This record gives sequence, C-alpha cells and structure tokens, in this order.
Amino acid sequence: MAIAEKLLADEFNRTGIELFNHHTYVFVGDGCLMEGISHEACSLAGTLGLGKLIVFYDDNGISIDGHVKGWFTDDTPKRFEAYGWHVVPNVDGHDSEAIDRAIVAAKAATDRPSIICCKTVIGKGSPNKAGTHDSHGAALGDEEVAATRANIGWSHAPFVIPADVYEAWDAREAGGLAQSDWNTLFGQYARAYPAEARELQRRLAGDLPADFAQDVRALTDKVREKAATIASRKASQDVIEALAPGLPELLGGSADLAGSNLTMWSGSRSIGKPGGNYIHYGVREFGMAAIMNGIALHGGFIPYGGTFLTFSDYCRNALRMAALMKIRSIFVFTHDSIGLGEDGPTHQAVEHVASLRLIPNMDVWRPCDTEESVVAWAEALERRDGPASLIFSRQNLAFQKRTPEVAANIARGGYILVEPDTIPRAAIIATGSEIGLAVEAQKALAQAGVAVRVVSMPSTSVFDRQPQAYRDSVLPLDLASVAVEAGSADLWRKYVGRTGEVVGMTSFGESAPAGELFKHFGFTVGHVVEAVRSVL
Repeated sequence: MAIAEKLLADEFNRTGIELFNHHTYVFVGDGCLMEGISHEACSLAGTLGLGKLIVFYDDNGISIDGHVKGWFTDDTPKRFEAYGWHVVPNVDGHDSEAIDRAIVAAKAATDRPSIICCKTVIGKGSPNKAGTHDSHGAALGDEEVAATRANIGWSHAPFVIPADVYEAWDAREAGGLAQSDWNTLFGQYARAYPAEARELQRRLAGDLPADFAQDVRALTDKVREKAATIASRKASQDVIEALAPGLPELLGGSADLAGSNLTMWSGSRSIGKPGGNYIHYGVREFGMAAIMNGIALHGGFIPYGGTFLTFSDYCRNALRMAALMKIRSIFVFTHDSIGLGEDGPTHQAVEHVASLRLIPNMDVWRPCDTEESVVAWAEALERRDGPASLIFSRQNLAFQKRTPEVAANIARGGYILVEPDTIPRAAIIATGSEIGLAVEAQKALAQAGVAVRVVSMPSTSVFDRQPQAYRDSVLPLDLASVAVEAGSADLWRKYVGRTGEVVGMTSFGESAPAGELFKHFGFTVGHVVEAVRSVL
C-alpha cells in the first residue's frame, strides 16, 4: 500500500496540490515478526525508502505457546536498523502520549520507513492472566472477567460503551471534514488538470480504458495472422508489450526472474526512477505476492508479478488471500511442467496447476498458443472480482488455427478446438503444451477411421461457470473422454468420469531434455491414441 501511495503521488501530485500524501500504518506482534514474510517485506521496504510506512510492534513477549523467550530472542530494533529503517525503541504501549510522540518522530523520518517498538502487557488488567499466554487466544472466562472488572473499576454492562468514551473515539465528524477537504482539493485539481483528473478517477474506480477491447481485438488479429510458434511465456510478454502502453495502471514485477518469466516490456522502468512501473522484488516470492495484494487493495494499479510455477508454493497464502479478498492481482507463473527439461524435478511443476485450481475464486489459465495467451491476459485484466494465475511454458508451442467463431469461445474457458467431419466417438481434453499432442493424436485416429473431438480447456474454473447447456455441448455426458495434461491427473476425473482415461503425471519429473521426458512419461501420440481406444 505504501508503494502504491508513493507511485500515485509521483504520478499525479502537482505543486501545491498533493492528492496523495497519506501514511500506511501496520500493527504487528511477536508472531508476525517470526514469520518469514516479515523479513521479505520489511527488507524491501527499507531498500525502497518508504517514508510513509509506519509499523507498530506490539512487543508483549507472548505467543500462543507461552513466553517467546524460548523461541524468539531477536534484537528487533537492531534488525530493523539493519534494514535501513528508522527505529523508535522502548515506547510504553499503554501511554497514549508516548505513542503520539513516537508517531510524530516517525512522520519526521521521511526518507525511510519507521517501526515503533511498543512494550505492552497482554491481558493488562486481568488479575490472574495478564502477561500470560492464557489471555492470548482464549476467552478469560466468567470468573476472570468478573475479577478484571473489579480490578479496573469497570461497572458497565457487557457491550455497553459509556457516552463519554464513545464521543471521545467517534471520528465521524473529523473523517467527514477530512473527506470534504480532499474533495475540495480534488475539485481544484480537476479544474487545473482535467485530463489527469479523469485518468485518476478511472483508475481508482478500477475501470479499464475505453479502447481496451479495441486494443485486444487488434492484438488478436495480429497474432492470428502471424500464427507464431513460440513459448507461451514469450507470447505473454508480447501481450504485455502490446497492451501496457494503453494501461498506465499496469504495475509489473518479478521475483528475480524477469529474464526467465519475461515480465518486462520495452516501457518497463524500475520504481524509484521517473515513470517507474516495475518492481524488482528480489528473491522474495511470498513478499511479492503479498505486496501485489496490498497494491491492488490500495487502488489505482493492477499489479502483476512473475516467478517459476514451482515457486508458487512460496506464495500460497498470499494467493489464497487474493482469492478470498476478491482482488485483481495477476500472478504470472512460467516453466510450467516437465517441459522445462534439465533443471530437473525440483523445478518441474507437477501438482502445482491442480493445486492452484483448488483455490476458490482463483481463475487459472494455461493457454496453448499465442491467441489463447491474449485471451488469458484480457480476461485476467477485465475481471474485477478475483485474481488470476497465468501459467506459461518455457518451450515453444505451435499455433492452433481457428475460425473466428471457434476463437470467440476461448473466453469461456473450454471449447471445441477441432471437430471431426462425422459424429465424434470420443473427446480429447487438453491444455497448454499438450494441445499440440492432442491435435496430432486426433489426426492419427482420424486416419484410422476414429472420429475424435479435441477440447481445449485453458481455464477449468471459467468453463465450470458456463451455463450447463454450453458445457454439455462441449462435453456431452455420453461422449467417452480422455484428458491429457503434463501435471497431476486427479482433477481431470471430474471431466472424464470413472470410465474415462487421464494421461498425466503420477510422479515427480526427471532431469533430461524436454523431448525425452515427454516420451518417458507417456506424452506421445501413440500413448494418447491408445488411451482413446481404451475408452471406446
């Protein structure tokens, strides 16, 4: 969020009119600072000099298991000094005046983020449980509540807030005045800079530019005409290159793999430089995904960030939170299968696409060529109620020719790519790099007199949202089916049924050239043909 504020201020503020000048406040405890993501995010924040980021550290020395001195003895102030932060140590967390002085000091340090280290007593006021883990994650209990009430002199009924306390904490009037002042300032800005004001309003509303659909159509026509055989990660970069000039809200990045993920385009500029629109996250996959979520929540930007698909494991909680919060974060995952070759099983994704598909509200796209890559990106950018994971290959993928009518159904997540001249006896369902294999198997079966339909399903979640009639038209219940994907096989059982077959992975990969690996694991025309024959 602090990154978003800084970038919007750089882009839209003008002399005498500062639309963006707010601070981002974070509250953390001992447990938060034990988590690895605290290092990833705080290290980067220090490097970026985010002077409007202020963190309150509730240092009560307690976590669920008890006193943290048995497992957490970091010198937190020195740790954050090493990150390049401004540190305000030893603040009495129960003294509002001391906290206020610390905030003033933090705001004065404009060139770096600040952490205010507050010493507190957990459960303060409880005669028997203050300062212990018993007051951390459980109710005090009726007896201790009564004892606490007596100890602190609180005689009001449960859930009753005394009028004087309510009034002291009621910030509605102050908030209304602040909002009114900002609206007045924005009106002044709009009169002086009408074009910039309209652009800002569009971006804060989350609307895409009026000519976005036109740009997508032009790009689709271009890739269809070119019919290039390239890696889908390169196709992804080409989409970014084509659409980013018309999407100033697009804020890219990669976790130290820009040259492999191909997430940079010719107009990419590192943040911190004029026109900065690209974040070098370093080797911080979890931090990257979480920061993207914060940027999306702030508004004004559509963040995307890349890493290898296997490293999506590091991002898992942030991916889940993006889906849960229904925000527009776009996660770019490349090197999507055994097709990456000699890097071996540690880097060859097997279960990852399937596990991403299991996250509710996460749209997962695994396009098979340049045209499906355009659609995947367009759908991710247009979606306003959830994130997308875009899955791309390292190896080249052949372009699949389609009529405009067929291509119109790509956005439905699954569609009939190849239809035989006669009534199909079976369907081959595939995604990504396995579409080419499915098409070749279909041709071999056609030569043998077996009519087979090929269904490309770049996004199972989008396909599953289609009307039942459309889904049945693509995959009739009585049509024998075989699914082919160089990943975990289990998910495909929902489409092929108990009588269908899945050509997939049931083990980890191996270190060898991609072509040899596909043969070794049964991703061959002959094996797919055999699988189809077995279900007829």
